[in-house]
Amino acid sequence: MSGGVALQALVVGLSVGAIYGLVGLAFSLLWSLTRVLAFANGDIVIGSVLFAVLAVIGTTPVALSPDVLRSLGLVVLALLFGIALSLASYVVAVRPFLGRTHRAEDLMGWVAGGVTAGLVIRTALGVALPAAAYAVPDPLHFDGLTSTGVVSLPGGGTVGVRVFPVLLVAVAVVIAADRFLVLSRVGRGIRSVADDPDAATLCGVAIERTLLIAFAIAGLLAATAGLLYAPSGAVGVDQGVLLGLYGAAAALLGRLGSPRDALIGGVVLGVLQQLTQASQHLGAAWASLLPLAVLVVVLAVRPSGLLAPREAFAE
Repeated sequence: MSGGVALQALVVGLSVGAIYGLVGLAFSLLWSLTRVLAFANGDIVIGSVLFAVLAVIGTTPVALSPDVLRSLGLVVLALLFGIALSLASYVVAVRPFLGRTHRAEDLMGWVAGGVTAGLVIRTALGVALPAAAYAVPDPLHFDGLTSTGVVSLPGGGTVGVRVFPVLLVAVAVVIAADRFLVLSRVGRGIRSVADDPDAATLCGVAIERTLLIAFAIAGLLAATAGLLYAPSGAVGVDQGVLLGLYGAAAALLGRLGSPRDALIGGVVLGVLQQLTQASQHLGAAWASLLPLAVLVVVLAVRPSGLLAPREAFAE
């Protein structure tokens, strides 16, 4: 592998990994409160964007640059759909299997519920969008930052210009989420429920309301990840399955419950995946397998994350 190819893989991997980190952060946040891995999360990432596209553009989405009004509509509706789908998945697929302390007690129940919720989202999208994949317009217009839409790198490599703003936006969102959880009253309530739901109840924290807020935040994170991810290439309704698993692997590479670890895990995973894909001896097939292998190994070795010494939410 030449230096130019390696640099190109590194830059793309940072951008892709930051999106994995956003998905992983949603997993991490919900696990810290409920001890549930929200398996529908990846489908919410894709579903929030495609449902918004259906509402604004119709059943034949194309990668044409939308005008300002449609761009704003796509962003707002994607965020709203993300919140709605996440809350619906909580009410239908998670809450029935939580115990007295709002922690998961029925393992098979919430696993089956999460998988079923994701399947319902994919099926609904598949009815309206039956093609294998669709080109999704970029409401954020990142490709318009340069006249060609690409940037040349040292060593002869090139990358799409959108990888840089995608990385910056994803990092900014993770930092904002981390500060919100640390500094805001709602964030402190979420952390108190994550640490000890009984003590939080005694202190006057409404656990049910806190869980609803947390799932709404997770929906916002999922929709943001979708807005950053979908315009990068053709998107199929089934793509959320792998994206969700990649996000879970990113969260588990660090410590479940830590926003910063989710981002770092996502970046590490994204870079390793792109380097694997660029390798002459491995290629795309091994690159797709890598995050799944990481997920299986980490779940077997340390289910709370590689760096998890305890179960409390990160400071």
